[in-house]
Amino acid sequence: MIRDKFHGRHESRGRACNWPGCGDAGEFRAPGSRGSSFDGPGDFRWFCLDHVRQFNSGYDYFEGMSAEEIFDAQSPLHGWASETRAFRPDAGVDQAPRWADFSDPLEAISARARAHVRERREAMQSHMRSQGSRFTPAEQRALGTLGLGGDADRKALRQRYADLVRRFHPDRNGGDRSFEARLQQVVDAYQLLRKAAAFG
Repeated sequence: MIRDKFHGRHESRGRACNWPGCGDAGEFRAPGSRGSSFDGPGDFRWFCLDHVRQFNSGYDYFEGMSAEEIFDAQSPLHGWASETRAFRPDAGVDQAPRWADFSDPLEAISARARAHVRERREAMQSHMRSQGSRFTPAEQRALGTLGLGGDADRKALRQRYADLVRRFHPDRNGGDRSFEARLQQVVDAYQLLRKAAAFG
């Protein structure tokens, strides 16, 4: 078989498949729990060919969206409502730094980026307070995946995760592999929520 026969294959360089219990090489990239943002392109999961096919068959881009959000996302104009950061005069951060205040230009750029991240975090926290929620929208979707409410604490999170792993993992449920896609969703949701500020 030609090694690069399948589009999207990447050399694994020792990277293993992220599917629970799989030891094959992870050569195919799939969306991770953290999307792209100002901080970077986000993260990815890596699967072998069989498991990336299984992941793709159960992947739902619109999962957790309301009907209105789905409608907006399907619009041909989606994403064109405002300039992208790269084409704004200020690159979406703020006005140019006062270069004279810094001995190294990289310090100025770093300070500017940190200020932007801080402002975004404060805006998100303010929005969450106004909505009466401790969790970001992504964290709320993860809570839904685990079947937890907004009043959950870290102990409840760990207990629910352990219960679901026992239910869905083939090593724990008598070898039934039909729940592997659901198990991956549970693992991703837990990995996101265990770092949530609400559980700090």
